[in-house]
Amino acid sequence: MKKTRKILSLVLVLMMLSGLLGTDAYAAEKSYALISPYEQVIWEGENAWGAYKGTLHSHSTYSDADESLAVMVKEYYEQGYDFLANSDHGVTGTEWNKRQPFVPLYFYQAGKTAHLTDEEFEGITSGTYPLYDGTVRGKGMTCVTGANELNNLTLTKSHVNGYFLPEGVGNGFGGMENGFELAIKFVEENGGLSHINHPGDWLESNADPSAVSDPENVTFFADLLLKYDSCLGIEVFNENNGVTRYDRILWDNLLMSTLPYGKNVIAFSNTDAHNRKNVDTSFSVFMMEENTVENIKETMQSGAFFAVTRCVRANDVIGPEKDTDARNKNLPYPVFTRVETEGHTVTVEAENADTVQFIADGKVIYTAAADAGKVTLDLDTVEGAESFQYIRAELLGEGGMCLTQAIIIDDGSERAVYEEDKSLAALMEDILFLLKSTRIWTIIVEIGRLF
Repeated sequence: MKKTRKILSLVLVLMMLSGLLGTDAYAAEKSYALISPYEQVIWEGENAWGAYKGTLHSHSTYSDADESLAVMVKEYYEQGYDFLANSDHGVTGTEWNKRQPFVPLYFYQAGKTAHLTDEEFEGITSGTYPLYDGTVRGKGMTCVTGANELNNLTLTKSHVNGYFLPEGVGNGFGGMENGFELAIKFVEENGGLSHINHPGDWLESNADPSAVSDPENVTFFADLLLKYDSCLGIEVFNENNGVTRYDRILWDNLLMSTLPYGKNVIAFSNTDAHNRKNVDTSFSVFMMEENTVENIKETMQSGAFFAVTRCVRANDVIGPEKDTDARNKNLPYPVFTRVETEGHTVTVEAENADTVQFIADGKVIYTAAADAGKVTLDLDTVEGAESFQYIRAELLGEGGMCLTQAIIIDDGSERAVYEEDKSLAALMEDILFLLKSTRIWTIIVEIGRLF
């Protein structure tokens, strides 16, 4: 009997060593943890967190929009937004019942500006202000002040949104061509947070999709994100995504570049609306205990929110295969209602979605139907998962697309320390870049494109 047990034990050991026990043996070789930005979220029960819809990037006639601040705020309120940051170009926003600072560049808007009355502001922020049909909404919309889209006087669209800037700081900030760093540094020095706006516009990636994967371009943005802690990430969805079709791919490339240094890249989604018809385009759903400015600020940094767009643009790398435009059709948008990790598994629950796909290191690794509402992915069944740097999920439905933030795969290895390249070659490149960032150079280039 003892001899039989010894033989059986030997056989089991040999099977384990040879991998014949299947995925359990494969899993035993892995050693990593999943770090989720949603770890602290309470999804259900008496203390469940709320899901708050909002945008951090919008405009009015105080800069280059078609409609006044009063009109735009009321439209966001009508469409069920829970928070709004008005970030006019070169104008640091104040409360919506105050006249915003005047920037000479927008002299042509004289006579077209209007802000809320004190009574309207109190009603909208408290939720007692009536909707267009006369009914009372019942929940307020939070006013986020201190937002400013910097580098306003640029042809190259090197725009950066600064947040939580002190009142009056940043008004008239013209910036410079290709001046991302100038704006990011300005925001950091003034105690604010920032993200890079619609990078695909600057890269002109719609004309050349390879631009979002060009190592030089990826390094350019990754260096900015690594150099400035206050720069949280990039917009992956902007308005109707006309110029940002491939920015999800850029985001994946940036994650793979910055995570070895311990820097996550947060994906932002904003309407960038200049008129009412674009209020229902791209936005975010923040998971928060309460809808306050402080919680909005903390959630921007933690990444406990989802990026949503009504305008899905096709691409042949991570999909989808065709465009979807659900703007202003009153369709429910797809959204995650739960994102949980346990061991090496990721479980998501969703509503208003047809499919869910998981992406790791820029590649789709798993796709499933989402109409049942719940999908679990066990990474121990995915070959090579132990070498992934992150995993994220995307929902696709009739009403648009919704993204999670990156869930980091941490194998416990020591993170690299970012050091700015101060070599002579790097210095020469910087000088050349500054030359190309002068307005005269840019104007000459733009004139050359006409011929």
